[in-house]
Amino acid sequence: MIAALIAIFVVGYIFIACEHVFSINKASVAIIMCGILWAVYSLCAHDMLISEDMVEALGDTCEIVVFLIGAMTIVELIDKYGGFRFIVDNIKAGNKRGLMWMLSFIAFFLSAVLDNMTTTIIMVMMLRKLLADQKERWLFACIIVLSANAGGAWSPIGDITTIMLWMKNYVTSVDLIVNLILPSIISVVVPLIMVTPMIKPEPLAPVDNLEQRTGFDLYTHNRKLSFVILVCGVLGLLFVPVFKALTHLAPYIGILFSLGVLWVLTEILVRKHSLDDKMLGRISQIIKHIDMDTIIFFLGILMSVAALGQAGILTSLANWLNITFHNPYMINGIIGILSSIVDNVPLVAACMDMYPVVDQTVVEASLDPVYTSYFLQDGLFWHLLTFCAGVGGSMLIIGSAAGVVAMGIEKIPFGWYLKRITLLALSGYLAGMAFIWLETFFLEI
Repeated sequence: MIAALIAIFVVGYIFIACEHVFSINKASVAIIMCGILWAVYSLCAHDMLISEDMVEALGDTCEIVVFLIGAMTIVELIDKYGGFRFIVDNIKAGNKRGLMWMLSFIAFFLSAVLDNMTTTIIMVMMLRKLLADQKERWLFACIIVLSANAGGAWSPIGDITTIMLWMKNYVTSVDLIVNLILPSIISVVVPLIMVTPMIKPEPLAPVDNLEQRTGFDLYTHNRKLSFVILVCGVLGLLFVPVFKALTHLAPYIGILFSLGVLWVLTEILVRKHSLDDKMLGRISQIIKHIDMDTIIFFLGILMSVAALGQAGILTSLANWLNITFHNPYMINGIIGILSSIVDNVPLVAACMDMYPVVDQTVVEASLDPVYTSYFLQDGLFWHLLTFCAGVGGSMLIIGSAAGVVAMGIEKIPFGWYLKRITLLALSGYLAGMAFIWLETFFLEI
């Protein structure tokens, strides 16, 4: 049974990782793989409690899925109302080198509030207004991918992997930000320093105002309304960690509350400003346009990982890694490299099942208390996992949703990215890990 489950997962993973090659939507592969894995486990294990196990796994998965639906709807709302145009139209830079640094840090901090994929779409589409040369846009777009991935790693709502760890209390929002914001900045600054000489310090060409982003064009008619939605949407997202800290309730309750408030607000604004239905101003219309493929993919992949965990495969893998490496830097370093080849979501989900959070009692009873302490809430292992899974995905263009989106919009070749960007991303990745090691080393002293 174990061999069959592993084989099914590996084959499914290959199809997911090579989605652009096979032209088969990865969401369809994920849910088929999920069904086969649970069916094989049910037929071979003869577990009388399998229904209860599935309900528990589905409950954990749906917490994340509901959170994503709420967050993606809020982001789509801001976009449809033209809120992101404020950012696009207020970018000022003296030359192309200055523009690259400015865009990188905008992407870095924007992805901490939104997500790396949405941030990349906004920033790459904006490049078409600022740069005419395609090869230049490729280079800028790739640096934006690096920045967006790094920006999502230090925020509890910046990336699906950080959302997963934060929702399950493996990390807390304040400690995550404090411990990872500097390593994440370093992982961006190092590639920027290396790539800056490749950019000529030429002045920028006039902005191409004919290039329009698809979506709600309200910004051109009522900028004040667009700004209100932008502010309210961002505040709604930022409210979620505060809500969790105050109430100790699951974050999906907070995101649903924020979505409800925005729903009421938009209903009032639609009536007040006489926005007709074709302008898609209501949440009930906007929610139809969120990326349901991504939602279904997460549902399928997380339930697939849960099947492997239920079969005991992940526990065995964790034991092997502990015996073979017994070092959080080595284990997470490998996970980070793997996340550039395959999706980081199942990798992090697997680690969460492989390594449960421990408490102080377990640490004190352990034969190796120092190593066991890495798995406390906000322990070194979880911060490293968050950083490595997020930043490591930048080493290949197919290693993150942001990279795949940029690849699709600008038609960036895989080989071009591998030749020119992979070394930059690896340098930033290693520099960030080195900073975490130095930080931990001096704190322990």
